Amino acid sequence: MAGPALILIVDDDSDCREVTARLLEREGYLVRQARTGAECIALVEREPVDLVLLDVLMPEMDGFAVCAALRALPGKAGLPIILLTGKDDLPTRLEGMHHGVSEFLAKPINTHELYARVRAQLHIQALTRQLERVERTLEAGDKPSTSSR
Repeated sequence: MAGPALILIVDDDSDCREVTARLLEREGYLVRQARTGAECIALVEREPVDLVLLDVLMPEMDGFAVCAALRALPGKAGLPIILLTGKDDLPTRLEGMHHGVSEFLAKPINTHELYARVRAQLHIQALTRQLERVERTLEAGDKPSTSSR
């Protein structure tokens, strides 16, 4: 990844978005914010977002629906999504896993846990990209030669 990671914070609570954005900016990340699921999806479609911090309880489109919509976007199936939830219970976690959530973070957010989970998800994403590059290189090397013998 060249340069700082771009993290999208999606939450209908402006105070939560602002506090989280300041914490992440302090760590050197670039941050964008969205109030709704529709804003989130539109932003992910037009910008190279590296990670999404997504609230569960939002009007119109909850975090589970947003996660499912993001997973359906071309090339975004592996986008790390950390679900922010005040409902840190098993049914919420299971529902999140069903929709492809990468990680969970309970509200109120613990700063050290936020940093650790963000770093871990970005590291996993970087390793995945590296593996995909190696696989493409190997596949290109396995193709039969087109030159005449």
